[in-house]
Amino acid sequence: MFRHLKVAAVVPCYRVKSRVLDVLAAIPPEVDHIYCVDDACPEGSGKAIAAGTTDPRIRVIYHARNLGVGGAVKSGYLAARADGCDVAVKLDGDGQMDPRLLPAFLIPIALGRSDYTKGNRFYSMGDVRGMPAPRLFGNALLSFFAKFSTGYWNLFDPNNGYTALHLAMLDLVPLHRVADRYFFETDLLFRLNIARAMVRDIPMKAVYADEPSSLRIHRILLPFLYGHTRNFFKRVFYTYFLRDFHVASAQLVLGPSLLASGLAFGAYHWHQSVSTGLPATPGTVMIGALQIILGLQLWLAALTYDVANVPTEAVHPLLVGQPSQLAGGG
Repeated sequence: MFRHLKVAAVVPCYRVKSRVLDVLAAIPPEVDHIYCVDDACPEGSGKAIAAGTTDPRIRVIYHARNLGVGGAVKSGYLAARADGCDVAVKLDGDGQMDPRLLPAFLIPIALGRSDYTKGNRFYSMGDVRGMPAPRLFGNALLSFFAKFSTGYWNLFDPNNGYTALHLAMLDLVPLHRVADRYFFETDLLFRLNIARAMVRDIPMKAVYADEPSSLRIHRILLPFLYGHTRNFFKRVFYTYFLRDFHVASAQLVLGPSLLASGLAFGAYHWHQSVSTGLPATPGTVMIGALQIILGLQLWLAALTYDVANVPTEAVHPLLVGQPSQLAGGG
């Protein structure tokens, strides 16, 4: 099934020296190239890989300074594209992502039914029960916000790092503008939605051992909220006003306007009633209430349209064979 694809694996390496060799040894033969990105690892993961394996598929890329997981993945993507690879699968070097699942991430892309696949650890209730509580809470909260900002209402676990991307999509995604650190996966989903890429969840089970997590919810919560808010407004502008004009475009304008007008009208007349001691007339109450109700209904209708507007067809089959030109805008 994968004979027509040249597959790369991208493995960011930061404090994974004790586990990464086992991960690399388990990567299946469907993978043609393996790019291990030593992201200025203080343990020297890159040198340990170079000294500890003879797999000819492996190439170590060294960063002079730490760029974060997103920066490491982007280096791997660009190296894979330069070497003529079609698909890049990203998995971590800490052993939490089973390399034996890799073919499941490739199948939808190989069949032309998806441009990007990602893991979802929430398919099985048994797996959810085994997830550490801070990770469970953080992922559930961030997944909720990500639905608004990315436009992929059918996806969950947006920060899951087990992913596969058809590299032709880099012609439409401005990779240099995607976030470098923990927001990378979610920011990439936002960019893929702007490119109308088809994204699919792949059920998976994560393995949690005794490795320390560098993810601190209290440190990333505000930056993530800012990133989600920014991307939400960008996506709405690009999708409903810049590229095209839908019925949701009018709803997005009229809904908030009527809601704000109704609240302002009601607040003014409530203040007048309190000041004068005279109750507002039924007609006055109805005018304010009607604006609020219509505003909320139009807003909900726009949300319903947005949920139904999730991309459903793969884009990369249209790009394959065209001259490569990396996206530079956005």
